[in-house]
Amino acid sequence: MSESKQVQRIGVLTSGGDAPGMNAALRAVVLAADHYGMEVIAFRHGYQGLLDNDHAPMRPADVMHILQYSGTVIKSARCQRFKEVEAAQEAAANLDALSIDALVVIGGDGSFRGAEHLSAHWDGQIIGVPGTIDNDLFGTDATIGYATAVHIAMDALDKIRDTADAMDRVFIVEVMGRYAGFIGLSSAMAAGAERMILPELQKEKPLTISTIVKHIERTNAIRGEGSYVMVLSEHQWPGGAVALAEQLEAEYHLPCRPCLLGHIQRGGPPSPADRILASELGVHAIELIRDGVTKVMAGMQAGTPIAVPLRDTWEKKNPLDSNLLRIQHEIFNPVKKTPRTH
Repeated sequence: MSESKQVQRIGVLTSGGDAPGMNAALRAVVLAADHYGMEVIAFRHGYQGLLDNDHAPMRPADVMHILQYSGTVIKSARCQRFKEVEAAQEAAANLDALSIDALVVIGGDGSFRGAEHLSAHWDGQIIGVPGTIDNDLFGTDATIGYATAVHIAMDALDKIRDTADAMDRVFIVEVMGRYAGFIGLSSAMAAGAERMILPELQKEKPLTISTIVKHIERTNAIRGEGSYVMVLSEHQWPGGAVALAEQLEAEYHLPCRPCLLGHIQRGGPPSPADRILASELGVHAIELIRDGVTKVMAGMQAGTPIAVPLRDTWEKKNPLDSNLLRIQHEIFNPVKKTPRTH
């Protein structure tokens, strides 16, 4: 789209799993659009709302005091039907009937795949805003909701450590991130967990129950009897934290308790970092639209707003921080020690 064609009306939706900060991003989109003289039409329940034509105008007064709330005031959903060609064509017809020039999609990789699918059947501009707690989108240093999810997991781990210390128990805390271990790694380091079971590490060298038991025993031998806290990314052990805890108790007589954080990680007030990031990216999305850009994600690298091709966000992968892994595995691991030199 050339700059000579003035964008007058944009659509916005939140899609997929909700993330703390989606409301802050929505607020930023609406306020920035208003600043630049654009109307905003919000679609409720993500792509399903786009298909159902479930929409309403959204003005600054509608979003002024929503950035401190989690969830999304325009609701979110997963829509399997949107993968079909007919669904994308139907959505395109609905957007054209409303004279919408550009669409902002706030969500994760599934939402961006839907946006790319729509772009094959609609001529308007499409901009993605990374809203997912998993932090698994390539091209941006952080995704909206990630910082809050890590803080919630860390807070839970701190509380669990109190009771684990009191009873010298093993605790297994299951966090989200079945395909990416960013939440697991960061929360484990922030809370001083003794063990992490992450997707990336499981692919490299899957843990066995005997390996886990040996590590627990060696940790106790070196540091003395006490608590042992393990962070487990979801779907990284058959049956999850509950099954692993039962196995440790039944086969090795280790007092062990599971704790599944689940959707708790998606709730609660967004952290300051997520509110600020969401505000920056929401404004950046509108300014990308003004620049005539399409089929990109509004991202942030080293404090600088960037545009990342939508396909890159899921086709390329951000690795876990190698330095954090090194510190957690080697420096903080009581089993592995570097011999002193004299």
